[in-house]
Amino acid sequence: MAEWIDLIDPTDEQVREAFPHELEPSVLEALMTPTDPDGRTRPSLRGHGDYVFGVLLLCVLDAERDLLSYQEIDLLLSREKAVMVRKTPPSGGPPFDLENVQQACSSREQVSPGMVAYHVVDEVAEGYIDLADGMDNEIDELEEHIEDWSRDRLQGRVSTIRHDLLHIRRTLAPTRDAVRGVVDGRVDIRAGLLHREVFPEEVERAFGRVLDKLTRATESLEFARDLLAGVRDYHATQIATDQNEVTKRLAAMASLLLFPTFIVGVYGQNFDHMPELHWRLGYAFSWGLIVLITVAQLVFFRKRKWL
Repeated sequence: MAEWIDLIDPTDEQVREAFPHELEPSVLEALMTPTDPDGRTRPSLRGHGDYVFGVLLLCVLDAERDLLSYQEIDLLLSREKAVMVRKTPPSGGPPFDLENVQQACSSREQVSPGMVAYHVVDEVAEGYIDLADGMDNEIDELEEHIEDWSRDRLQGRVSTIRHDLLHIRRTLAPTRDAVRGVVDGRVDIRAGLLHREVFPEEVERAFGRVLDKLTRATESLEFARDLLAGVRDYHATQIATDQNEVTKRLAAMASLLLFPTFIVGVYGQNFDHMPELHWRLGYAFSWGLIVLITVAQLVFFRKRKWL
């Protein structure tokens, strides 16, 4: 059974003691660097002479705080040893949970370093599937409240979910590519360590199942993006409809004032030869005409539901 060592936020000395190989400076720097709060670290699995170095990122959604954080897991794999470095998320949450990985490994009599890596990656894939389901629930909540939430709140929530989906895709896609590299035997392992020594055929088949899960998670995220686009389009259509209603009401109100303005404008001209100016009932007639036409317009606009 391979030796498996788990480290949480280790020091340089702890890493060297747990994995006594000549680590490249770039690898050691990556191990010592805290998790990027924006998730810009690119997941990968690469060979470095006599060991394999892997970086995995799992996005974690805190639905109560609407916060997306990242759990980073680094892997160092050799023929006989697997060292895992878990980092505390910048948001202050717990590091990656290994309970399921420990149970899966303890249930087998012999676990190779590659199989340990498989169980870790499989747990990450399960996390992405759960995350995709969580994003679907967030979009369902949007659809339920699209009529009663304020415009600012709805737009802010749509924008937040859209950015979360983009961040998740930014980590999920390279994770899937790294797993595909193991399945296809394309992990760049140079002299001193053969691909089959860390990733034998059994492990490659297991990574193939993980690849299926990551592909399913990717498809779920694409479907979530389509749903969100539908919500956003519906909201934009609703805004346009509301603006049309406002425009229609303003046009109706302008029409109500048009005829009285015309009457007043005609008889407001200071000409001497205007017969109606000497008509005793002219003032009452003009008011009656204004009221009659205004009421007729109001009835017409009410029937058309313009007012």
